[in-house]
Amino acid sequence: MTKRQDVLVIGSGHNGLVTACYLAKEGYRVTVLERQQQLGGAVSTETMFQSAQYPRGFRMDVGSSVHIMIHQTGILEELELEKYGLDYIEMDPIMSYPVPDGEGVIHFFKDLERTLDSIANVAPEDVENYRQFVEFWGRINEGVLKAFMVPPSGKNIVTELAKGQIRNGGMFEKGKQLGGLQKILSSYGKVVDDAFENPHLKAAIMWFAAQSGPTPDHPATGDFAGWQSMLHQSGAKHPRGGSGMLTQAMAEFIRAHGGEIITGSPVKEILIEDGTAIGARTADNEYRAEAIISNAHVQTTMMKLVGRDHLPSSTYEKVEDINVGNGFGMVIRCAVEELPRYSACPDDPHIHKGMQLLAPSVQYMNNAIGDYMQKKPPVDPAVLAMTFSEIDPEMAPSGGHTLYAWAQWHPYELQDGMHWDDIREREAQKIYDVVTRYAPNMEGKLIDWYIQTPLDIERKHGLVRGNVMHVEMSFDQMFMFRPIPEMSEYKTPIENLYLSSASCHPGGGVFGAAGYNAANVILKDLKKSWFKF
Repeated sequence: MTKRQDVLVIGSGHNGLVTACYLAKEGYRVTVLERQQQLGGAVSTETMFQSAQYPRGFRMDVGSSVHIMIHQTGILEELELEKYGLDYIEMDPIMSYPVPDGEGVIHFFKDLERTLDSIANVAPEDVENYRQFVEFWGRINEGVLKAFMVPPSGKNIVTELAKGQIRNGGMFEKGKQLGGLQKILSSYGKVVDDAFENPHLKAAIMWFAAQSGPTPDHPATGDFAGWQSMLHQSGAKHPRGGSGMLTQAMAEFIRAHGGEIITGSPVKEILIEDGTAIGARTADNEYRAEAIISNAHVQTTMMKLVGRDHLPSSTYEKVEDINVGNGFGMVIRCAVEELPRYSACPDDPHIHKGMQLLAPSVQYMNNAIGDYMQKKPPVDPAVLAMTFSEIDPEMAPSGGHTLYAWAQWHPYELQDGMHWDDIREREAQKIYDVVTRYAPNMEGKLIDWYIQTPLDIERKHGLVRGNVMHVEMSFDQMFMFRPIPEMSEYKTPIENLYLSSASCHPGGGVFGAAGYNAANVILKDLKKSWFKF
């Protein structure tokens, strides 16, 4: 059976749904095909662990949880998603660093002055350093954010950075331009080490910067640490009811604007005639459309759904050679009887409201990276803990609490003789043990858990080699280089076939910018093609 619509979106990840929303808003008939039974891709939430004691179970995010970047884009406001059920809860502090083997905690509040007051309690020598750090990178990131919200090109980047040099009295202080540029081109490990004195503050900021993927020694990653400045503008938020409420709201928007979302319908191939994409085939149906948009991973799209026969050999080889990386993390999503009571701050009233940074030192992280480089799971993983049931009781409606613990660095491809299916529970226990070292009360408090190794992440979400950013976020794969130069503006060599995933500029995280930028490109092309008629 053949079905016709104006626009066909393959995959219901949040970037694909952002694109679909903007096209539906402009009056195009949109159909979204999702391979899983539940929509949302890596921004989705499932109910798990129902029992006699906990009949309503626990709400578990099965992908991302903390929403930061999307609040800097204007997408939520333009689509008015609160009308479609989206309700955000502020995470404040955004994150906290309990001092290992001691007393005290550093809270990173949205309000800079409150953050500085907290830093003063643990790292008084760095109060002024942190203020200067936020000011320096804040100026830079105003231009970077604008560059993120347009299709990438060398011209756009240079233009936005040049504007930033003029804005607010200059991106850099007079006479410090070269030093400022050097920081941008430095690794985030060096940026953090140069900026701060206190080992606890260094560990906290480096661990948060590491969430982007590359190791701390990668060149031109300085802004992974510098993006800390933007936290004091947007803060961090959690959707009431779970991360998946964002994609559920977008799905409601699409339906309200005449579109449809079909789950449980994996696409087998993209239909191509004479170099033009005309539709897609599932096991049951064929769909035809004027524009085909893939929200899937770029390698899945071009190598599997399109295939070698429809691409120039040089293009196919470039896609094949994209650095996807070797995974970098795994996560345990736990139902627990109570929340962690951290030895460093057992009665702190704020710590469960945001992320909890459990990385004792920079050397501790370097040790984990050393294991990763040898294709071994870390002996001692660095952990980012999240306790959303504290701010959102809907996450544990029958009682108890939720505890998510994301850890790094975990290679997808392991040393000879090791396989993730054989060691997943052992490695999950290591992560939980890190929590209990910081919070001894958690010993024996686990009700159940959902484990996601890099291999599990690939299986669940189609994220190749378990990289949650799709492809490595190294400088040679950012901006106009992402995913490859000839596809950097969301178009492919196949006419009418577009990309809208985190494989594209500006990359991963709950951001929506790739979907937003793709929508603008596609809308221009559609209006041109319809005008011809």
